[in-house]
Amino acid sequence: MPRLSEVIAALENLWPAEWAESWDAVGTVVGDPDQEVARVLFAVDPVREIVDEAVQLGADLIVTHHPLYLRGTTTVAASTFKGRAVHTLIKNDIALHVAHTNADRADPGVSDALAGALDLRVVRPLVPDPSDPDGRRGLGRVCELDHPVTVREFAARAAARLPATAQGIRVAGDPEALVRTVAVSGGSGDSLFDDVRAAGVDAFLTADLRHHPAAEFMADRAHSPLALLDAAHWATEWPWCELAAAQLDEISDRHGWDLRVHVSKAVTDPWTAHAASITTDSLGAPN
Repeated sequence: MPRLSEVIAALENLWPAEWAESWDAVGTVVGDPDQEVARVLFAVDPVREIVDEAVQLGADLIVTHHPLYLRGTTTVAASTFKGRAVHTLIKNDIALHVAHTNADRADPGVSDALAGALDLRVVRPLVPDPSDPDGRRGLGRVCELDHPVTVREFAARAAARLPATAQGIRVAGDPEALVRTVAVSGGSGDSLFDDVRAAGVDAFLTADLRHHPAAEFMADRAHSPLALLDAAHWATEWPWCELAAAQLDEISDRHGWDLRVHVSKAVTDPWTAHAASITTDSLGAPN
């Protein structure tokens, strides 16, 4: 049975901390390096539901994509929900490790897992990491489809293959336009609009698209007539959990660790319901 320090070393080899953005908070949050690890749980969010699941599962380590303390804190009092998570983890000898933007940049990384879930062939990174001489790491991915489909059909594929959420998939652009090439980026992606335009793709699938950046992007469609597909943040990143779990499984087999690796199926997307607008012949504001 490996020690936590050995498992963390393997995880940091997959997603080195130096690949993370300067503002990020990655690495081990809670855990004794000498504790033994037999069971690992992967999840997107380090929230109460995931901590409780780890306790019930008897996990020794949780690996999440999102940080617990992204902006730092002055307290871990159990009266706060994050402090309660820390107390519960420590009381139950459960470690917590975070791989965030370092996993976004990895090869394979978060956007590779997203492309795989959508049955897309990855061509190259959308924003290559200049420190990678092979040009395989970086943010987002530029992908190809096996055969052209309409925007409407591609949106339906995304809705069917990504985890179900209240939001579903929102679309901006002509639903009947053909899609041959797609840029994808797990998580919030509207900071990548310039790179998407430069990539010359037919569509961009990401999450958390805000009104003003999306509106300005679509207003410039004469220069870049592509479609935007906006999925739920959690849904675009959850496929990475399965990829990461498979990577750790392979490492465990290679080292003879016999780890039991699990992926949480808990939906931690914050949105819980959706009420569709009632329309007749066209969309629009009430008279």
